[in-house]
Amino acid sequence: MTNTGKDDHKICICDTPPDILAHASITFLILSVVQPDHQTFMVHASQATTFSSSAYFDDRGPHGTAQLITEHVNASTPHDKDWRQDGGSPLHAEDKDGGNLQQSEAANHVQARQRRRIAQLEEQLETLEAGRAAKEKQINYYMAQGRALRRVVALFDNVEDLIAENDRRCDDEQQDQDATLEQDRLQVGYVTLTQTLLWFHKKGCELEYDDYLHMIKMLRQGADGARGDNTTKLKTLVSKWVNCDFKPDPPVDPEDKHSRGFTHNMVRAGIRDHSEGYVVTDLSFPTFLYDKYAANPHDLEEGLFKGKILLQGYKAVFTSPSSARDVEGDGDGTDVIQNNTRAKKSSSGVKVKKHVAEIIKMKKVTPRSIAYIACQVQFAISSITSWRSVDGDFDYVQFWQTIVDFFEWPPGHEAHRSVDRLLEWWTRKVFGRNHRNELSNMARASMSVNALARQRAQGDDAAFNSP
Repeated sequence: MTNTGKDDHKICICDTPPDILAHASITFLILSVVQPDHQTFMVHASQATTFSSSAYFDDRGPHGTAQLITEHVNASTPHDKDWRQDGGSPLHAEDKDGGNLQQSEAANHVQARQRRRIAQLEEQLETLEAGRAAKEKQINYYMAQGRALRRVVALFDNVEDLIAENDRRCDDEQQDQDATLEQDRLQVGYVTLTQTLLWFHKKGCELEYDDYLHMIKMLRQGADGARGDNTTKLKTLVSKWVNCDFKPDPPVDPEDKHSRGFTHNMVRAGIRDHSEGYVVTDLSFPTFLYDKYAANPHDLEEGLFKGKILLQGYKAVFTSPSSARDVEGDGDGTDVIQNNTRAKKSSSGVKVKKHVAEIIKMKKVTPRSIAYIACQVQFAISSITSWRSVDGDFDYVQFWQTIVDFFEWPPGHEAHRSVDRLLEWWTRKVFGRNHRNELSNMARASMSVNALARQRAQGDDAAFNSP
C-alpha cells in the first residue's frame, strides 16, 4: 500500500512486475471515485477474478501471491449499491434498453449513409474508368491512323505545315498565281492527307483547340513510330537482299551499319570507277533505283524507279516481308488486297494480321509512298546509325522532294503519260492484277455461267407457254 500524502486518500496496488502484466495481456478498467468525504475505492469483481485467475498468480513462484488491497474508509456512499446489484448493471433496465435502441438506430443510420456513399463512389469510379478507357481507345486510334502519314503523305513535313498552307490558300484569293513549288507541294500533301484520313477535315473543325492539338500530337507520334519500325525492319532485310544479289566480299553485316555505305570496299571501288573525286549527293540517283541496277546515260528515265531492291522494300513495308520474295512476275492473276481480306483466319484458326495497305485502305501505289521507300532503302545501305535528314553530302529532304516532283509535276503530256504507266506498273507489281475487273459487260454476258442462266430461263419460259 502506498500513501498518497493524505490519510483519507489511498491507492490499491499490486506488487506485480510490469513485464509479467504485459505478457498476461490484462487490461484493467479502474473505476475510482475518491472523495474527501471518505468514499471507498473499489475494484470491480469481474476484474479481480480475471486478475487472480491469470497464469502468473497460479504459479505461486518467487513473486508471491497476488493480494487485492482495498482501503476501507469510514462509511460507504449510497451509490455503492448500484454497482453491486445485478452483476454491476444499472438499476433502471428500461433506461438501458432505451439507450441501446437509440444507439442501434444511430448505428443503422450511419451504415446506411456509408452504403450510399460507397455506391456513389463506385459509380464515380466506373464513370472515370469508362472515360479513361474511351480516351485510351481514342489515343490508340489516332496513333494507328497516324502511322500512314510519313509513308504516304509527307516524310519530313509536319501536319501543321500542311494545314497552314491549306488555310493560307483559303484566305488568299491569289493562291494559284503566287504559290511557289514548295507551297504547291504542301498543298498536294494536305489533299493527300484528307484522302488518306477521310475523317480528318471534319474532326479538325469540330474539336476544341486543346483537343485538336492533342489529336495532332498523337498523329505525329504514330507517324514517327511507324517510320522507326520500318527503318529497323529494312536494316536487316536490305542487307540480306544486297548479299544475295551482289555477293560482296566481305558480306554486309545485317546488325552492324558501320561497315555499310561508302565505307564498304565495293562501294568505294564503284565510286572510283565513275570518276576521280566523285561525290555522292542527292543530285545523283542511286543505282538501286534502276532496273538491273544500271542507268542508260542517254535515256536516264529508262528503268528508273524499277529497281529490284526498291520494289522489295516497298512490298516488305506495305504488304509483308514474305511478299517481297516474289517480285519477278508481272502480278498477273493475283490480288494481294483481296487475298488478305479473305484470309481473316488461317486453317488453324489463328487470326491473320492485316498488312499496312489494307489498314489504310490503300489500293494503288502513290508517288509519295515510292519516295518514302527510296529514302528508307538509301538509309538502310548507308553507314549512319540513327535517322537524320542529312548524311554528309546527301540531303534526304531534297532527295524525297526530287522523287515526289518527278511524279507529281511532269513537264508535259508525254511525261505525264509516262508517269501514269509507271504507277500502273508499280500497282500491278505490288498489289497484283485481277483481270476480271477489266472485262466488259458484253464479255461477261457471253461467258458460260451467264449463258447457262439465260438458257435455263428460256427453257422455263418455253415450258410455261406450251399448251
